[in-house]
Amino acid sequence: MGMDGDVVGAAAVSASDAEDVEPVVAGPAFRVVDDIVGASDILAGCGEHSEVGKIVVRSRPADERMAEVFEPGGHEAPFPARGTKLIPLPRLCHIPPGNPPVRNAQPEEAVGLGMKAIVYSSPGASDVLSLVDREVATPGPGEVRVRIAVSGVNPTDWKSRSGGTTRGSFAETVPNQDGAGIVDALGDGVDDLAVGDRVWVHLAQHQRPTGTAQEYTVVPASRAIRLPDGVDFATAASLGVPAVTAHRALTVHQDGPARLAPGALVGRTVLVAGGAGAVGHAAIQLARWAGATVITTVSSDAKAELARAAGAHHTIDYTQGDVAAKVREVAPDGVDQIVEVSLATNAALDAEVAAGHAVIAFYADDNGDTFSMPIRPTFAKNIRVQGVLLYTVVEPALDAAVADITRALEDGALPVGEEHGLPLTWFPLEQTAAAHDAVEAATVGKVLIRVADL
Repeated sequence: MGMDGDVVGAAAVSASDAEDVEPVVAGPAFRVVDDIVGASDILAGCGEHSEVGKIVVRSRPADERMAEVFEPGGHEAPFPARGTKLIPLPRLCHIPPGNPPVRNAQPEEAVGLGMKAIVYSSPGASDVLSLVDREVATPGPGEVRVRIAVSGVNPTDWKSRSGGTTRGSFAETVPNQDGAGIVDALGDGVDDLAVGDRVWVHLAQHQRPTGTAQEYTVVPASRAIRLPDGVDFATAASLGVPAVTAHRALTVHQDGPARLAPGALVGRTVLVAGGAGAVGHAAIQLARWAGATVITTVSSDAKAELARAAGAHHTIDYTQGDVAAKVREVAPDGVDQIVEVSLATNAALDAEVAAGHAVIAFYADDNGDTFSMPIRPTFAKNIRVQGVLLYTVVEPALDAAVADITRALEDGALPVGEEHGLPLTWFPLEQTAAAHDAVEAATVGKVLIRVADL
């Protein structure tokens, strides 16, 4: 039997039949097993399979060819002698006819049987999301495959799913931009990450259908960022959209800084609107880490407590009294930078409390899609009103944000959890629709999806 010969089911094969079959090593879609139990675990659900001896053989249906031959421990072995049983595999593990044998494969643990994924094929309410079985993709040049532990949910995710924002014309899409997990395969040309690296993922679904609400995702290597030691996956999956947006909002002042680090904002006063939200929380933490005096507005005592836990020096309940007067008590000369979630509501207030040459960086359209701002006090103080949308931020600014966020992580400046001002609400993967609904309903803190225990 040659490389294109028939191998069917669990039939026995003689050594003479297989003399011209060259053994191959493991490829990215395979996992080497050490014993019969391991083989059985991997192949559960693949259909009938029989007991194997020392050599584990993964076979093809009649229209395809042998994939790999192993002995325990993953070493190459000669083709099995007469009587060795063959184990059928699902199409996921097939090598298309005509492809060469896979050699010198990377030492990652491969995926075996496929994965669970949440998908939608048309926009709509959360009930368009469904849990499906899908094949695991192989990373292309410049890409990495990440085994996802935690998927983060942001307002942009449910808005994209509902059709409220622009999305690509993909047959089906896996939602969610942010996540965290472990790199398990590399595409050609990737040399700054390694299999086994723990990473946080951002912009996973930007202009592609490969979001993080699935067990494995493939993304450009630039969107998978190595985690410092000791940073857990909950923290990592809470970064992405909130932290990069906050970083950008804090680095658009005409006098800089363009980068954040300890001391970069010393002497500045930063006003964060909505300090109990995910972006607000990240902005408080990053501004405090960079040395700013941080004021934030909130709507309740409970949210004020969260904002203080995040690091805010001063909290103001915007539902009570004269907010501008309270800001002026803290910053008589005005605030230098404003991170704004609701310009439609706060434009006039922002113009009033801004210092000369201040910047108002707004990143959302909460409570309205238009705003009105008094002209004379705004231009008299040379105030800049700066939009911030993560998807159109230029690559150098994204690279700067990633580098600075990583340094902040190394300094322990971006913790999450209620004790750090960002309560976590968890859902399992199969309840991704409920997770989207929770974010749409403005659940306080961060909504996370537990995809796997890694």
